[in-house]
Amino acid sequence: MRFSIVDRGDTYSTRITARIIEELTNNGWIFDSNKPEIVICVGGDGTILRAIHDNIHVNPNPMYVGIHTGTLGFLTDYGKDELPEFIDDLIHSKPMIKTNKMLEVTFPEKGETIYALNEVRLESLGKSLKLDVYIDGEFFETTNGSGVCVSTQAGSTAVNRALSGAVVDSELNIMQFCEIMPLSHMKHHSLRNPYIMNENRYVTIKGESLAYVNAYYDHLAKSLEGITVIEIKTSQKKVRFARYRTYSYLKRLKNLY
Repeated sequence: MRFSIVDRGDTYSTRITARIIEELTNNGWIFDSNKPEIVICVGGDGTILRAIHDNIHVNPNPMYVGIHTGTLGFLTDYGKDELPEFIDDLIHSKPMIKTNKMLEVTFPEKGETIYALNEVRLESLGKSLKLDVYIDGEFFETTNGSGVCVSTQAGSTAVNRALSGAVVDSELNIMQFCEIMPLSHMKHHSLRNPYIMNENRYVTIKGESLAYVNAYYDHLAKSLEGITVIEIKTSQKKVRFARYRTYSYLKRLKNLY
């Protein structure tokens, strides 16, 4: 098995990384950071997101599995006190594969596309954003506030939850649209509530004020200077998670709060 490993960079995680590399190579695994079959993440959810984006163009796409040493481990399957079990499962067990589709965010004027596992946010704290929102090409609403967030099911427990969006069960394939600090007065109203839609829909956002903000996708950011149109849809690009033990979404959810 070809593998690579990403850790959060602290002393403890680095020490665990060295132990995993030693154990796996002693058991015939091959360290290959260019074309891994599995990417092992030592840290928290941020570490997994970084690993996914670092390997997003690796073909075929690798599997991901994580051991939690950070501050939030919603995407990881093992705790830091379970290192022996983690290594033993990697070496001796065959994983189940759980897939999550990513968001595909296109900037037609630039001919560029980015991807996100959790969400994409168009956000400004210093300037009110007036944005026209279309769903499947049909006008939906004009928002006026600090921005908007479009999330996946996986991202429903991330920034979306902080925006009072709905937490979505793991077996549902959806996109969720939330406004960020929307303004409401006698001359302007918008939905304000989160809108959960079928994964097959696509969202188009238009507005001159996009040029003054960034697109925040997962842990990354992109300037929107010169951009007035953004298209967001569910991508065919998938993230594959290797599950070596029973996956309980409800248990992870309870651990979150």
